[in-house]
Amino acid sequence: MRRLKTFVGPLVAAALLLTACSAEEPGAATGASKTVNLDIHAWVGYEAQAAVLAYLLEHELGYTVRTRKMKEDQSWRDLGTGKVDVIIENWGHPELKKEFIEQKKVALSAGLTGNKGVIGWYVPEWMAKKYPDITDYRNLNKYASLFRTAKTGNAGQLLDGDPTFVTNDEALVRNLGLNYKVVYSGSEDALIKAAEDATKNRTPLLMYFYEPQWLFTKVKLVKVALPAYAVGCDADAAKVACDYPPYLLDKIVSRSFAEKGGKAYELVRNFSWTNDDQNRVASAMINDRKSAEQAAAEWVADNKIVWKDWIPR
Repeated sequence: MRRLKTFVGPLVAAALLLTACSAEEPGAATGASKTVNLDIHAWVGYEAQAAVLAYLLEHELGYTVRTRKMKEDQSWRDLGTGKVDVIIENWGHPELKKEFIEQKKVALSAGLTGNKGVIGWYVPEWMAKKYPDITDYRNLNKYASLFRTAKTGNAGQLLDGDPTFVTNDEALVRNLGLNYKVVYSGSEDALIKAAEDATKNRTPLLMYFYEPQWLFTKVKLVKVALPAYAVGCDADAAKVACDYPPYLLDKIVSRSFAEKGGKAYELVRNFSWTNDDQNRVASAMINDRKSAEQAAAEWVADNKIVWKDWIPR
């Protein structure tokens, strides 16, 4: 999800995608390689989507899929080296799109994933019930003392995830005049554990989080209302004082893969599902303790009507 301090709104995102997909998009070539290099990024929704794609590539089209776990910015840098063919879920990154798609021309957007992305601040449901006005950012300073930790002194803690995830939170805290300090937990797993513990033990928690995410099927969280998003309000990373935009997630591929990937590229381009689809696979991995391949196989077996039209003829 995500590095870079700014998002683009849905209209701008759509325009970027149209530009990236329509300008000079190459067709599938003959003699395609039978190996696909698929990078894995550090959130379970991405892993779920990658697992389904890999399963279909291997079992329906006969490809070999090589995966590696990488940070998002490194994946983008490797799009021109042959080390990665596909980033299957991309959250924004307009600067990276400008550099690698528009300027260096080593990558393309392969269209939308079908997922609707949401990023924001959340509190456990019990807090929203006990303090009904806490979900309005203008009241957060009143409750800052509830969120103090050893790391924040007299300020409240706003718990973020991996520092490489897209976040405007430090700027938001500063520009909205909030008596809070951003603390990075280091991972999605740490955020999830914090949410589970805060719900089970009724301990205060204000956290950065996002959808699609399987955790919402298990833990009830309530989103804090930040100042409404408007196109361009996040254009200057240092001056951001608005909510994150709703986001249409897309797929990124190397230009070489688009030119030579054959049916594998066609499958990636055709791949489109919903938040519920992704959450089902992710939940099977986490709650049912299934391997990514097992969860993907189960989803594929139950959803042929969804994926059959993705398979190139």
